[in-house]
Amino acid sequence: MTTLVHGTDTLTRDALTVLQPGFVGTTAPDWLLRRIGEGLSSVGLFGRNIVSPEQLTALTAQLRAERDDVLVAIDEEGGDVTRLEVKQGSSFPGNYALGSVDDVELTRAVARELGRRLAACGVDLNWAPSADVNSNAENPVIGVRSFGPDPDLVARHTVAYVDGLQGVGIAACTKHFPGHGDTNVDSHDALPRIDVDLATLHARELVPFRAAVAAGTKAVMSAHILLSALDPHRPATLSPQILTGLLRQELGFEGLIVTDGMEMQAVAATYGIERGSVLAIAAGADAICVGGGLCDEDTVLQLRDALVTAVRTGELPEERLADAAARVRALAAWTQAHRARGAESVSGAAVQEGTAPGTDIGLVAARRALKVTRGKQPYTPMGSAPYVASFTPVANFAVGDETPWGIAAELERLLPGTETGSYADSSVDALLAAAGERRIVAVVRDAHRHAWMTEALDALVAARPDTVVVEMGLNEAESRGALHIATHGAARVCGRAAAEAVAGTGA
Repeated sequence: MTTLVHGTDTLTRDALTVLQPGFVGTTAPDWLLRRIGEGLSSVGLFGRNIVSPEQLTALTAQLRAERDDVLVAIDEEGGDVTRLEVKQGSSFPGNYALGSVDDVELTRAVARELGRRLAACGVDLNWAPSADVNSNAENPVIGVRSFGPDPDLVARHTVAYVDGLQGVGIAACTKHFPGHGDTNVDSHDALPRIDVDLATLHARELVPFRAAVAAGTKAVMSAHILLSALDPHRPATLSPQILTGLLRQELGFEGLIVTDGMEMQAVAATYGIERGSVLAIAAGADAICVGGGLCDEDTVLQLRDALVTAVRTGELPEERLADAAARVRALAAWTQAHRARGAESVSGAAVQEGTAPGTDIGLVAARRALKVTRGKQPYTPMGSAPYVASFTPVANFAVGDETPWGIAAELERLLPGTETGSYADSSVDALLAAAGERRIVAVVRDAHRHAWMTEALDALVAARPDTVVVEMGLNEAESRGALHIATHGAARVCGRAAAEAVAGTGA
């Protein structure tokens, strides 16, 4: 175990405390353990750090051997955005599926089980749920990560999700404040703008966040978006008007304010990660998330030194940095206390109803989220192996391209001999040739956003009217095919539920 370095001054320790960095590898590198010993209080985990529950449990134990109150954070939304099951696909449907069912008890149960699995592996801060109101169907980065386009629906499911996570000791981090739903730009790539008036923001974007704050969410993540009605000059993450004036003072939030990834181009391209981090803390943020892309020791040291220098030059008030560090430590203490209570419950065999290992709540939710629309002709379930044609758009950064999606693997389990091909243009000649006499299942994702995909579907259904269409993104395009199945997300369990419907074996 590394002994805390007594020579590290308070200012430097506070600067380390407010960082939430990532790293490469499935065990903690020496540099990370050393910095934890010097005051680093949080670590962020990504898909590259996880191969199994057992490995993840060993990793978090390794981190806590250095410091038992270290915050271990993860970006585990379930659905399309999963880190726990990055190589397999999630066991839980995402927000859009849950919102389409609109059963808050189901949402709470899904979040509780997801939280239980995180807690069992030693994770205690989840950068979820997304409380964005997806009012723009062209949004390239939110989409199925939102509960939907209705503010009140999003609010009630956000509250249920927060309750589910925090009920099992996982701190929820409601995001992306003050709302990333009405954008057509991905903030990983550039700075999105929302140019609506204050009345619209209060009636739409802010409704779920007000509800989450009232429900006691332990953390809120800021968005790298420019809302001209609130601050025409700086994105929300760097805006005192938004983080301090709106979130702290008007909404009354007293928990931890976490930034979205500081290496995202919406901030980094204009300000750079060092100045961006200083401005974020000065604006009212308490923790700097970095590590989705930049995940080495040099990044940690650059940000630490930038914060220290800003205090010493007077650009960043020392009391503001101290307050931010204190809020990190307060959340760490809350999670540590819950871990201790959780250990007592396990030793006493007290398992909360509905959270037992192996529960199928994710599959139950995915089945309930299916919307099946039949064509003009009667549909006969497939009794022989079909050909699955996956129309594959470019994945956004948040989802990534590591996680498998679709229904081919699940159909192969039900109908052995199922074959599949991937397509990325509007021509269907090669597809029809590959399918031969087999029935075709066309799998799409956000067909309404991709003209080539719509053209391909139209041509395919015209040539083969018995084609089954499975939409695994937003269900915005018109239904087509002999059977149209909307899964409301691309999680592995959504694919399984769709495969059951295709084969006629649904539970």
